[in-house]
Amino acid sequence: MTTESVSAAGDPRRLLADVRALAHRVRLDQRVTGVALLVLAVVTFLAIPAHALSLHADCAGVFAEGNDPCHLRGLDRGLYWLPALLLAYTGIALYAVRATRARGLGARVLPYVLTGVGLAVVSAAAWLTAGIYWSNNAPPSEPLPSWVMVLDRLIAPTGTIGVALLVLAWLERHFALLVFALGYLAVVLVPIDFGWGAHWGYLTDFIPAMVVSGGYLLLGAVGFALARRRRR
Repeated sequence: MTTESVSAAGDPRRLLADVRALAHRVRLDQRVTGVALLVLAVVTFLAIPAHALSLHADCAGVFAEGNDPCHLRGLDRGLYWLPALLLAYTGIALYAVRATRARGLGARVLPYVLTGVGLAVVSAAAWLTAGIYWSNNAPPSEPLPSWVMVLDRLIAPTGTIGVALLVLAWLERHFALLVFALGYLAVVLVPIDFGWGAHWGYLTDFIPAMVVSGGYLLLGAVGFALARRRRR
């Protein structure tokens, strides 16, 4: 009777560990997180002048902060945000396909892109519906409830970016991106502006929150890009 040693390459546990390591490496190579965040940051920063140029104030007996009654209407959600986000998600998808094919892999961003596009359309539709409603009804004389404002920020373009990032984090099995997306949603829904521009007036008070959310995306793009380079 003889005994034969089993080679290390035939060890089932080692083979399973190698497969898991390879799958993890593939997921890392499929990630386009930094580019996606960079594109969305640029779109957010460009929204600042777009919003300012499309903003219309109707000061005719509608409540506004500081007893200065004005009703603000912005056309940027339909004229800027919708086409900008459609182009952004299309560009992200094309980059992901080309980058992953160059590595001999397939892209997994289609659900993320479809989610982003769908949310952008829903946001524009909600804006259009609200515009039609308020054009046929008297605007409120008191501030809207806080939950309504939170819901409005969630379905606003900046809010939909955060929801789509949650989908991307799930697709990429990326815990760091999940934490980043949750932090971004907190920044958008609060919103966080560090008190900057508190007395600028209602025509420009949107700028600090937009700068903070855009800066958050930009810092995230830089951070994820550096982390990817370090892994290489």
